[in-house]
Amino acid sequence: MNEQTTFQKTDLGDLSRDLANRAEAFCQHYFPDGRKQGNYWQIGDTSGASGQSLAVRLQDNAGRKAGNWTDYASGEFGDLLDLLHENLGSSRFADTIQEARSFLGETPSEPNRATTQSPAEASNKRIAQARKLFEYGKPTFRTLASAYLLNRGINRFGPALRYHPSVFVRVGNDEDAELEKRPALLGKITDNNGIITGVARTFLNPQTKRVADMESPKRILGQLHGNAIRFGKGAYRQDLIAGEGLENILSVGTALPDSDVVSCLTANHLGMFIPPKSIKRLWIARDNDKAGEEASARLRKRAEHLGIWCGDLVPKLDDFNKDLVDYGVERLRLYLQNSMKEQAEA
Repeated sequence: MNEQTTFQKTDLGDLSRDLANRAEAFCQHYFPDGRKQGNYWQIGDTSGASGQSLAVRLQDNAGRKAGNWTDYASGEFGDLLDLLHENLGSSRFADTIQEARSFLGETPSEPNRATTQSPAEASNKRIAQARKLFEYGKPTFRTLASAYLLNRGINRFGPALRYHPSVFVRVGNDEDAELEKRPALLGKITDNNGIITGVARTFLNPQTKRVADMESPKRILGQLHGNAIRFGKGAYRQDLIAGEGLENILSVGTALPDSDVVSCLTANHLGMFIPPKSIKRLWIARDNDKAGEEASARLRKRAEHLGIWCGDLVPKLDDFNKDLVDYGVERLRLYLQNSMKEQAEA
């Protein structure tokens, strides 16, 4: 990197370590909406939104370095310089270095686009990339994406899904790993107004027609917080089913093909989902585990505050895709219909 020579610290490793030594102060300064959980500072994403998907390690522990972070929703990771660069949304790494040095007290910060840009503007860059990627995708009909879903017993598709044969991805958990091209199922993430805020990428193996054997084969680009991948016909009706993983909610949608369903992709984001105010009943199709139970409780509290009645849909096995595969679509449909009827009449 030639622009390094313009700075007193030519070794970015030293600069990164200096930031790591002040990791907690760094997080408090740039991500005040986050919160400390043990040895980690948790935020929603690189924009600094509140949430728990992105975790920054605050102190060295068991050989793991302070300052390293992982976004468990998108699969991204790096050190504090990488995180600062993403947060600032600057196209010039020189601006990021200048800001880092200013934080460390080495030089006064000069006003520029990077230091005056809001977190929302930084997030918009990633949202724009997500929209472009989804636009380049093609319909899933007779593609590896449809083969993958059909192999899992799923036949509920829709315009929220597309397929791309060669999406760039950094494979492995190595910061020096090269970018590779992999085929991926794309899921369009939208807000309640139908505006695209992100895209979910499920990387696939062309030989097995299953999820790719790689670190974090499911990654998110853009803004998921409060939003979801949506499957329905036109405007929302009275009932909406919200669930965790894409395959699990599509399994519910396969059993109940006329229902409006949305996937929040993770238990954490199911708990943060913002339900449309126009619906009357929200069915929470969670996984059969503690994370799903906690997410359901958080979402129920938010929905009931909006005057929306809530019901829980819990699979017999670990998740609804396992129920679909093991029991078949007719038994799953009957189970869901009976569960919804019993709760509605209670």
